[in-house]
Amino acid sequence: MSGSELKKFGLKVTLPRLKILEILERLDEQHHLTAEDVYKMLLEQGEEVGLATVYRVLTQFEQAGIVRRLNFENNISIFELDTGDNHDHLVCVKSGQVKEFVDPVIEARIKEIAKENGYELLSHSLVVYGERVKED
Repeated sequence: MSGSELKKFGLKVTLPRLKILEILERLDEQHHLTAEDVYKMLLEQGEEVGLATVYRVLTQFEQAGIVRRLNFENNISIFELDTGDNHDHLVCVKSGQVKEFVDPVIEARIKEIAKENGYELLSHSLVVYGERVKED
């Protein structure tokens, strides 16, 4: 996403916004980050951005629809780019690792449950908590 695209979301183009967006966009598999994770990555890059600024920018990104904030039971909020797709999450209660998954059977069943109960499904969130017992 470029500076001009940030403007489309009604956000002023600033260096902290661009740097934080760059971090979120370049992540591959593990793209669930806490504000503290983003802050540490900025420090490692030699950027002088405060933690409060990171929180503020992530909140602005969330309000603009650029990122999604996920709040888990362990009182940790993580952020991920909002790609518009629907996926669910597995959370390891020991390590805090978050893994995405998509299951067509679960998706279909959720739609059926909503319909059976007279609901029009707008969105859903499924988080499975467990303890990771093996590595991929």
